[in-house]
Amino acid sequence: MIELHTHTTYSDGILSPQQLVERAAKAGVKALAITDHDTLHGWDEAIAAAIPYNIEIVPGVELSTVYNRRSLHILAYYPQRDLIEAPLSERLAGRKRRVYKMLDKLASMGYPLELSNIEGNMALCRPHIASAMVKAGYVDSTQEAFERFIGEDKPAYVHYEKFSAEEGIELIRSCGGVPVWAHPYLFRGGKVEEVLPVLVDAGLMGLEVFHPHHGNNKVNHLKRFCQQYGLLMTGGTDYHGYDLEHPENERWQLNQLNVPLSLLQPVKEAASV
Repeated sequence: MIELHTHTTYSDGILSPQQLVERAAKAGVKALAITDHDTLHGWDEAIAAAIPYNIEIVPGVELSTVYNRRSLHILAYYPQRDLIEAPLSERLAGRKRRVYKMLDKLASMGYPLELSNIEGNMALCRPHIASAMVKAGYVDSTQEAFERFIGEDKPAYVHYEKFSAEEGIELIRSCGGVPVWAHPYLFRGGKVEEVLPVLVDAGLMGLEVFHPHHGNNKVNHLKRFCQQYGLLMTGGTDYHGYDLEHPENERWQLNQLNVPLSLLQPVKEAASV
């Protein structure tokens, strides 16, 4: 089985790339995509860790873009590293600027915070702020931090710096990668059937059909869209390691979707290596 959507400590995951690979091996994963937010830093460690387990590492990244002023994530598979690293460095810098702005907002509200890893090479994300708020005793859970302070349209939220979905797709294609719309039914800026044609016109090549938040009806809708537009199908659990904190939640179990290995080869063939 394959996992084409996972995160490590280089973005907002709980496990290091090596720990993620080890856990994937135990779960029976045969091909594992490392898709941290706006960074490739986890690739090399994952590739080295996968050798003893005979797991194929799929190089990837999850680009943070904006459509209708709402966050829209695009997965990129097999982008050429030498072409995409420089543009991503600006995305990482933008993430830091965004985090500083949110920290300033929180401080002005009476909730000053310090993030020890803010100058590192990881992709800073809102979960890092949420965890810091829990540690500081401002909230009881990361969920509360999002619901009260840093969720979209909440008082300390800051929008991504302008980087449109169309620009993200163009970047991925220009770097030889395969752009895939991540978890389409989590997008809050428009209906999937209305947004999809725009993204297809921009060069979108696939849809993340299988995802923990996609029930059978949504999966079937996405399959039909793939047939209609000639798009690739991918899937993954969007794994962050949360099952370590909440083992009772089956939605977060690695490889629990049993995505077939047969979906990977068309993605490989579509990449411009």
